[in-house]
Amino acid sequence: MSDLLQRLRGRGWRMTAQRRVVAEVLAGEHVHLTADEVLAQATARLPEISRATVYNTLGELVSLGEVIEVTTDGRAKRYDPNAHRPHQHLVCADCGTIRDVHPAGDPLTALPSAERFGFTVLTAEMTFRGRCPDCRTRP
Repeated sequence: MSDLLQRLRGRGWRMTAQRRVVAEVLAGEHVHLTADEVLAQATARLPEISRATVYNTLGELVSLGEVIEVTTDGRAKRYDPNAHRPHQHLVCADCGTIRDVHPAGDPLTALPSAERFGFTVLTAEMTFRGRCPDCRTRP
């Protein structure tokens, strides 16, 4: 059973067949699917699932804090089930591939006190950009 499914069961989340399929599609590391990609994979597993059910389930998972919405460079939102392990993202500037990365150190300490302007910093999001191996080999 995936980590996401275990977390949802632990919360007592009502596990309908449709919700289970969406959670199963989101299982794994480095999963950053768009809603349409989730819909396509969910439909392959459960043909009667509707677009509205997939979109509503994704919205609920985000509201619960079990899935993170990731938006990069004006591209479609992607859904990351790795919501409970602090991480950053490495994004290919060409194709948009996203990988979870875990840089050493605390990103909150990267901002000097003088640059906080009196803010109490609660979280930090860093995105590393580059070219993935596939795009690097293309002319």
